[in-house]
Parts: sequence; structure tokens; C-alpha cells
Amino acid sequence: MIDILDELHWRGMVAHSTDEAALRSALTSGSITYYAGFDPSAPSLQLGNLVLLVTARRLQLAGHRPIILVGGSTGLIGDPKPDAERTLRDPEVVAGWVEKIKEQVRPFVSFEGKNSAIVVNNLDWTAPLSALEFLRDIGRHFRVNKMIQKEAVSARLNSEIGIGYTEFSYQILQAYDYLELYRRYGCVLQIGGSDQWGNITGGIELIRRVTGATVHGLATPLLTDAEGRKLGKTEGGAVYLSAELTSPYAFYQYLYNVPDADVGTYLRAFSFRSREEIEELEKATAERPAAREAQRALAEELTTLVHGADECARVVAASRALFGRAELRDIDERTLAAALHEAPHIQVPAGDGLPPVVDLLTSVGLTPSKSAARRAIQEGGISLNNVRVTDVEAVPTSADLLHNRFLVLRRGRRHVAGVEIV
Repeated sequence: MIDILDELHWRGMVAHSTDEAALRSALTSGSITYYAGFDPSAPSLQLGNLVLLVTARRLQLAGHRPIILVGGSTGLIGDPKPDAERTLRDPEVVAGWVEKIKEQVRPFVSFEGKNSAIVVNNLDWTAPLSALEFLRDIGRHFRVNKMIQKEAVSARLNSEIGIGYTEFSYQILQAYDYLELYRRYGCVLQIGGSDQWGNITGGIELIRRVTGATVHGLATPLLTDAEGRKLGKTEGGAVYLSAELTSPYAFYQYLYNVPDADVGTYLRAFSFRSREEIEELEKATAERPAAREAQRALAEELTTLVHGADECARVVAASRALFGRAELRDIDERTLAAALHEAPHIQVPAGDGLPPVVDLLTSVGLTPSKSAARRAIQEGGISLNNVRVTDVEAVPTSADLLHNRFLVLRRGRRHVAGVEIV
């Protein structure tokens, strides 16, 4: 077996672990079964969840057997937030999200071969439990003095809102998951984000108390950018893995635009390239930052991983076309719509005719005034659908519309905006 623990350390993917010598021995002695859990707190996982999904994939490629758990029961409760009480979702809503996320995680692991993956729902073993069984058989192994030491629980206890028993019991439910997976599948390693470390160690302790066995835990870091913002959080909201919630174009652009200070960290965390390739990309960022070679490599690899090679190719083509390096009319309507949604854009009602280019430039914000728009046209700095505009009185026609509804305006090389006819 390869030493996957050394690989994870090099990639910066080990925030905490149980006895490292014992964990290393288990990982190098033969194939083990491990699990990663995801709660359905939304209809899609987010970019931050990729850290755990990619780590699960690495462990499988190293010869180990993954269990991907989607929390149909823990999703009904919610891991306590440090600053607010969670909104409890209707069971029907959570059940729908479970099914979506079960399908979403499948492409990240293989379901073939000796170490084929399993996807499970913890509602299968918690739903049959009565309250008395839960308290007598599971709850008795937990000590409240330890449970209140968990960071989120402690923060809530010291706040005005306090914490209800529902959220307080979350850590017992997650620990029970580990025990059940140990019993059913011989699972001996749980991986999770560093914010789950208290829950991970709770499961390890429960297994020790109930069975006497020693199992393992490994926590990955919560990635942030150089300014301390959580990975995948933008002014417009979260970056989702679902194409319905975050378009593949927006997903690609988020990664393409990560700062130079962060791209090396993200490549090590997410990329399946070799050390040599990643170090070469890091060197390129230091020597030729304007080329954005590392960002392009990161964006293309992750967009392919999440959305597939064909979708990534469409996104790359759209990016090139918007900036005049490919033909705009070759871009499919859905991808073009998503691309223009990420740029400054306006909607113009369909009617007797389209406004002059000067008016459109001002309305969409590419120029501060009509006089500035005219000067920009006279200086040769304006294009419509990648064709330079030379007439200050130019008015688009229906023949200019892409997919009968879009116009693409560009000022200079970098400033792009969209117009949609509605």
C-alpha cells in the first residue's frame, strides 16, 4: 500500500488525527473501510465539501474502501451553530435533499472493484430506534461534562439563546453512526472537516466503550482564502456543486479568479496532478502571475471533476469567446446565458427596435456617459458580439442577436457586459 498519510500531509489535508503511528500502520498494512458523512442542509453540496469528497477519493485510489454517508437523520437535527439555532426542515424536504446529494456524491468514488464504494443513509438505523432505546443503549455512554466542551455547544451555552436538547443531541447521533458502520461494515476510520473533530472523537470513544475496539479519525482543514474568508463563499452566496444552483460557468470563473496567494493551497487540496506538476504551477504563479496558469489548471480540473469534460469544454469556449478569442455564435444558449449572468448585464424589453449602442454602453455601465461612449467608439475600444463598432450612431438589429435574445458588448480587452431582450 502507498503511504497515503504522507501524501495527505504534503497536500495540507491533515488538521487533526488520532494516534498517527497507529493510523499510518492501519493505512499501510492493507485495505481498510472508512467513511465520510454529509448532512443535507441544502439541496446541494457546496465547494467546501469538495475537500472531504476529494480526500475520500484519494483514500480509495490508495486501495481503501469508502462509505459515503448522507445524513437523513442528522440532517433533521442539524449540527449546532455557534451563534444561532438551526431551522428544522420538514422531513419531506430533507428526504428530497438526501436523494439529490446521494446522486451528487456518486461521481467522486468508484463503485467497481474490490474496494467499491457504498452510499448509506443514517435514517435507516436511527428511525427504528425508540426514544427509550436511544437513551438507554446509546445515551448512557456519553458524559455531559465532555459534551458541553465542544466549541459550538460551549458558545451557545454562554449566549443568550442557549441550546436546545435537539441540537445538543447531534453529537450522540453522529457517534452512533460510526458505531453502526463499524458493526455493519467493519469501518475503522472516519474522515471529516476539522469543525467535526469533537463529533469524530465522540464516535471513537463510543466504539471503545461499547466494543472495546480501537478505531481512527482524521480531520481535514477548513480552507479559507488569504483574507480569512471561507472557501466558496461569495458576495452573492455560496458556490454549489449543483449546476442548477451555480452554473458551471460561474463555478469555473470562481476558481479561475482565486488570488495568487491561494491557488497553490487549492491545487494541493483538490488537484490529482503529481507533486512535480503542482510545484511547477506554483513556480509559474510566482514567475508569471499574469498568465494565471495555475488558476486555469485548477478551474479546468475541478470543473471537469464536478460537471464533466464536455461541460468544462463549453465553459472554456464561452470564456474565450466573451473576450474575443473564439466565435460567440458557437456558444450554446444555456452557457452563454450563464456567462452573461456573471457579467454586468441589463434587460431590454422587446419592442419596435433596439436602443443605440451608445445608450446600451451607458445603461450597462461600460461607460459613465453617452459622450464617453462616443469617445470610446471613436477610439476603437468598443465591440459588439466581438465585432468592432466604428459608427457612433450604430444601432443593433435583430440579426445581431445571439440565440434571438443576447448581445455581448466589450470595452477594451477585459470589460464585458451583456444585454438580454425580454
